[in-house]
Formats: sequence, C-alpha cells, structure tokens
Amino acid sequence: MASQGLPERETRFQVPTELAGSRLDRALRDLVPQASRTRLKELIHDGGVAVDGEPVTKPSLALEAGQWIELSVVPRSRVRPGGPEDSRLEVVFEDEHLAAVAKPPGMVSHPTGVVQGGTVSELAQERWANLPRAQGEDRPGIIHRLDAGTSGVMLVAKSEPAAQRLLELFRERAVRKTYLALVMGVTRFDSDWIDTPMCRSRSRNDRMSVVGMPTTDEEEEEPETGGLEAHTFYETLERWKGHSYLKCSPRTGRTHQIRVHLSSIDHPLIGDRVYRGRPGVASPWPKQAPRIARQALHALELELEHPITREPLRVRAEPAADFAEVLAWLRAQDEGE
Repeated sequence: MASQGLPERETRFQVPTELAGSRLDRALRDLVPQASRTRLKELIHDGGVAVDGEPVTKPSLALEAGQWIELSVVPRSRVRPGGPEDSRLEVVFEDEHLAAVAKPPGMVSHPTGVVQGGTVSELAQERWANLPRAQGEDRPGIIHRLDAGTSGVMLVAKSEPAAQRLLELFRERAVRKTYLALVMGVTRFDSDWIDTPMCRSRSRNDRMSVVGMPTTDEEEEEPETGGLEAHTFYETLERWKGHSYLKCSPRTGRTHQIRVHLSSIDHPLIGDRVYRGRPGVASPWPKQAPRIARQALHALELELEHPITREPLRVRAEPAADFAEVLAWLRAQDEGE
C-alpha cells in the first residue's frame, strides 16, 4: 500500500447494494478503510476518482448499486510557495542571539512536503545564515510556529544557546502570548477562561477538536474523548452588532488552540473556513464587508525573559493591513447606526 493508506496502482470497486444512495466520500471510507477521510476527500478534489469512467470531483455525489469506482492515486506533495509573492521578513527586534519578525498572513513558518520557498525559516536562513536547527534540519531558527493564516510576531533563534533556552521557556509556559481576534457573535462576558481539553480529530488528522464536542462540519462525527489540557483567557475589547473584538492570552500552546476554543463557545473567528462553529449560530459575514482570506487572528505580543541576558523582553507586531481594514469597517458600521 502507498503512503496515506491508498493503493499504489489504479483500483476499481463496484458499489455494493448496502452502499446504494451513499455519498461518494462516505462510501470510500467503507471501501478503503485504511485511508484517512482527509486524504480521500483530497483525492476526489484532485481528480483521482471516477465513477463509471467519468471523473468526479464532488464528494456528495449519490451512488447507485453496481456502479464502478476507479481510484487513481494523485501525488500529494505538490510544492507551492510558502508565502506572499512579495516575501520578506519585517524585523521588529534583533540582537546577536535572537530576532523577532512580523509574519504576514499567508506565510508558512517552515517548509513542508507540500510548501517550500518563502517560509519564515527559509527567509531567516537567507538573512542571517547558520541558524540553529533545534526543531529539525529543515527548520533553521524556528522555535515556535504560527498558522499560515495567522499574522503576527514570531521569534527566530540566532545562536544555539538562545535556541535551547527559548525552547525551555516555551515548554515551561514562561512566554506570555497576546493575540487579537475578530469573532462572530456578541460575547456575553467581559472576560472569561476557556479550559476545555483538546485532542486531534479522529476523522480529520489535520484538525483539532475540544473534548466532548464533534468537529464542527462533520455531520456524523462522535464527540472526542480524552485530550490534553488547554487554557485560553480572553477579554472583550469591543462589541458591535453581531461581532466582537477580543484579546486572547493562551496559557497552553495546543495546535489551533484559540481558533478551536473560540469556535467551541460559538464565537468562531471571522474568515475561519475550518472552525466555523455550529451551523446557524453565527450570522453570515456581510457581503458588503471587506473580504479577509484567512482567520482574523493576529499574534500581537510576546513577553519573556531574554534567553541570554535574562532581562525582561517584550516584542510586538502591529496588526496586518487586512485585519486593520476589517476592524475599521466594523467600527464604522457601529458608528453609523
């Protein structure tokens, strides 16, 4: 079997009677149980599935008994650029041991099997050279990450002692992180803790979930159990009709933590196309509003002890232009009412 649980060569299946009327993606889960749901959907979207000889890219296609499904494995690792076309690093702090950069939205933290070129680590290596590789050979200078769609401040280690100490500080939760978030819905509390444990979704390996709740857009998924502790404190900065502006301080560093936690309390981030909250809870983003092609989340500030001098250090990156535009529009609507 090939990686990701798919057959190495073209494979044919005939739809059995018991799967008649099933959606294509759900039928494939039964026919190819070793493959992940995410990989099967990718294969459909990439043109790797045909039904009775006709390529199908619609996962919801209803099947009929006796139809033939053909799978042709499409390589997953198609390299694409890791950042905006004008990829460069804006440095907001620098000394001989570390730098703090303002990552723009759309830039990836480090290269992957799919994304290469224009990532934070590659641009940092070009700028400073010979960076420590504490997080792996392909991640020079990287100590922590931000999602591609999240803008804001990131640290880059420039010396090995700084890299090791920074890793300890993050592991010990000794780095205070502050984010700004624009969310759907009007918050009830001026401030509150979200302490729901988190785990990786059983059905979507690229997504996270809070324990006790299903992943938001999977109709049949059962609630997750177990999980790791996750703590997010938020403060409401402003409220408008249908939306809120929050300052978030995560005390743990789980993958997608702020996005998942806010979605779990029915305040998904504006622009988030993955963690969208429960259907019908959040109002649609107005058509006349500025478009934002990513989640409206910005890493504003990091506070920590300098890894070498041990002096207090605070580094900050102002919100990206698209975030600022949406914020200004929300404020203007409120003033016009």
